[in-house]
This record gives sequence, C-alpha cells and structure tokens, in this order.
Amino acid sequence: MLKIQGLKAEIEGKEILKGINLEIKAGEVHAIMGPNGSGKSTLASILAGREIFNVTAGKVEFKDKNLFDLSPEERSREGLFLAFQYPVEIPGVSITNFMRAALDEHRIHKGQKPMTATGFLKFMKEKKELVEMDTKLEGRAVNEGFSGGEKKKNEIFQMAMLEPDLSILDETDSGLDIDALKVVADGVNKLKTKNNASIVITHYQRLLDYIVPDVVHVLYDGKIVKTGGRELALELEKYGYDKIKKEYEN
Repeated sequence: MLKIQGLKAEIEGKEILKGINLEIKAGEVHAIMGPNGSGKSTLASILAGREIFNVTAGKVEFKDKNLFDLSPEERSREGLFLAFQYPVEIPGVSITNFMRAALDEHRIHKGQKPMTATGFLKFMKEKKELVEMDTKLEGRAVNEGFSGGEKKKNEIFQMAMLEPDLSILDETDSGLDIDALKVVADGVNKLKTKNNASIVITHYQRLLDYIVPDVVHVLYDGKIVKTGGRELALELEKYGYDKIKKEYEN
C-alpha cells in the first residue's frame, strides 16, 4: 500500500529526514517511535502533503501511485488520512457540514453519488456511536472550544466517516487521559480491516497497550535505526531511548 524509498527532506536548509525506507501492506499496523526531534511528525506531514518541507531525495508510492504527484486534497480522496497532533479549529463551520462536504468529495472521486440527507445523517449516527462521540458536538464548529480529548475523538470520528485506506495517527495520545485514550484506541481498533492500514506515531508505549502494532520502528536522527515486534516498544519503555542512541552512535 505504501512504499518509501530513500526519503530525505529538509526545512529552511536543515535536513530532518536522512533516508527513510519503509513498506506498509494492507492489514498492517505500524508504530513509529522516537525521541523529540527525530523526524516523526515531519514524516507524517510530508506524507499528508504539507509544503513547508522540501523533499530532496527518494520516492514514495501510495497504492502504486507517485505520492508527490498528488496534491493534499488528491491524497485524501485517494484514501490517505492524517489525524493531527494538534487539530486546528475551523470557526463558523459545523462538524456536520464539514463532514458532509468532505464525504461527498470522496464519493464523487470514487464514482459514487453523494449521500442523501437522510442517508448521511444515519451514516454519521453510526460512526458517532462507534467512537463514542458526544451528540452535542455535531452542531458546533469544528474543534472550536473543544477539550484536547474531544479534538482527538473528533479526529477519529472523521477517520471513521471517510474510511481511509491508510491512516496516520500523529501522536494521537498526546494530552489524553486514560479514559479518552481508551476510547480513541477502541475506535481505531474497530476501524481496522484486512484492506486498510495504519501508522501510529507515538513517544510512549502506553498507546500500544491498546492499539497493538504488527511492526515497531524506532526513528532517530532522521533514520529508522531499529525495527521489531511489539517487544521493541516494551524494551523502549523499560530502557528509554538512551540505549538506542548509544547503539546508533557507536
């Protein structure tokens, strides 16, 4: 589904990614862990199409298409979804209107007709229940006045509505208490199928207690320096990143 080869990127002349190689297949959950400044969020942003980064080398294929030939909007319609670490507020735009516009664009791209008003409301109700989203939020502007936990739940709700092929969760656990974390993780698990895939970016192993990855990668100094199973996340929890740093630097 996603194949990254030799990806290098910089911002304002500073190299952040120094040769990323990664392949993700349908049905898989990959966790990317690493200390602050290692390049985790940069990788997520580049995949989603943020233009502040300059890709200097490498290629990325998404469903056999050159990802860099696609605009951020086209990437979304092709089935790539990014759950932001810090979701933005969109004043004056209700969640209901926002999601209907987005869903219509995705359906048209797939050659489908937009949903009827009745069909959309029924579909939205099902997805809200899936992620335990409070009904009172649907009439409010997107993320405006939301708590940190409500913003993250709203991200997973959007993911449920759009049913992406590849979901990138950029530190979705950041700022969540344990109850909100469980709800968000449960929503992600319910949305997993053999036909989609996820990248879970996190500092901490605690999220991986609830979203169990097939593969764990450690990103350090702009490179994936170690790959393993879930036991690698447990090792990082026990020893921290110092052990990885020493292995890499030696």
